[in-house]
Amino acid sequence: MSGRAWGVLFVLCGAIFLEGIDVAMLNVALPSIREDLEMSTGMLQWVMSAYVLGYGGFMLLGGRAADLFGRRRMFVFWLVVFLLFSGLGGFATEGWMLIVARFVTGVAAAFMTPAGLSIITTGFEEGPQRNKALLVYSGTAAGGFSIGLVVGGLLAAVNWRWVFFAPVILTLLILVAALVLIPKSPRPDREGQGVDLAGALSVTGAILLLVFGVERAAHASAAVTAATIGAGLVLFGVFIAIERRSASPLVRLGIFRSGSLVRANLAGMLFAAGFFGFQFIAVLYLQELRGWSTLQTSFALIVIGVDAILSPTLTPRLVARFGNARVIFGGLLLAALSYALFLPVGADWTYLAMFPSLIILGLAFSLAYGPLTILATDGVAEEEQGVAGGLLYTSFQFGAALGLSFVATVNIAATDGTSPAALLDGYRAALVVPLLAALVAAVISAFGLRTRSGAGTGDGDTGPVPAAAPDKAVPVEAAR
Repeated sequence: MSGRAWGVLFVLCGAIFLEGIDVAMLNVALPSIREDLEMSTGMLQWVMSAYVLGYGGFMLLGGRAADLFGRRRMFVFWLVVFLLFSGLGGFATEGWMLIVARFVTGVAAAFMTPAGLSIITTGFEEGPQRNKALLVYSGTAAGGFSIGLVVGGLLAAVNWRWVFFAPVILTLLILVAALVLIPKSPRPDREGQGVDLAGALSVTGAILLLVFGVERAAHASAAVTAATIGAGLVLFGVFIAIERRSASPLVRLGIFRSGSLVRANLAGMLFAAGFFGFQFIAVLYLQELRGWSTLQTSFALIVIGVDAILSPTLTPRLVARFGNARVIFGGLLLAALSYALFLPVGADWTYLAMFPSLIILGLAFSLAYGPLTILATDGVAEEEQGVAGGLLYTSFQFGAALGLSFVATVNIAATDGTSPAALLDGYRAALVVPLLAALVAAVISAFGLRTRSGAGTGDGDTGPVPAAAPDKAVPVEAAR
């Protein structure tokens, strides 16, 4: 890759690192925020849920906006919005102010992230060069989350407001670098491609309702949850009907003819559900039962961040030798092994006893996350790369909400009392959820293990979907 290409990749990695570190730092700062702003547990939940709703709800629209209005333009504009509202969160004097700031920050990330991903997938030649760029990108994202856990603990120990102010400094540097290094491109030709406003409103409303229903499942009645999710599914039906008739659809339904794209999105959703669900239970165990501090917990979990090293070093070699599908399959099996090893967790486990699960999970993430990104965008026409990225990140975000909700619900139902034995029963029952999610994801990915002749990707599809086809990832306190 040229020096300019590396510079562009550096900027985009900085942005995804920023997004990861922003979320992770907030996780560990919530207790301090609740105390200072005198927020109830229910309101505190919304500090996280507002971001998830904004991020998950607008991701698909963000991907399409990048394709229609220009990837660099969307990336830079929403990076500025991210900077402003991240900083405004640090000035919040009331809980609702912080919640609004987090929602808009999530919306900004929903437009910025698929734009950044599509700059990579359209700017680097498909094959080894793009694969390497995507694996470096995914490793940086993981590193941001891991480092954020520790940095957030340190900043929160000084003042929780620095958790919001610190990213502003980093965002400014990334913004300046983006303006200098990311080349301007011709304005996309939108002739005959109107903005599918009805499709955008229906799918955004559908995703918002589904994410909201899943996020609140552990805190709302079954009737309210069912009604919310049911309304979301109805809106999805409306969206599909609109897209079938639209001359310029938000999402061309023919894109789902790509088996690799569908498998990547389903496996990604389940992988995120298991990954974030497991981390949630691990944090509960360490802080609720073992009495570890926030910083001790952060340092304990940072070993999962080994994927930040392995993703750009080990994974490209494995992908080159075995193909994406086989590497993904191996990563998902390792994730299942990690969760299974943690199932018999005891009240007096040493860190050495926990270490195999954590290090194996880091390896699993490095093998699955980056190749899933490659598989979800491989063979997709350039004018639909933003949509493909939006679909994948929507799957990840929805999967994270799904996993957190399910493990929280199972944990609450299986915990009978506050004794160590009762708490352990709840943790062990909840750990079955990520284990099952990883196993189902592995089964889905297994259908792509057939080798495509000459393609070297290890997936069984016969080729990309033609562009002209006629069919158009919660803290302890917030879960209590």
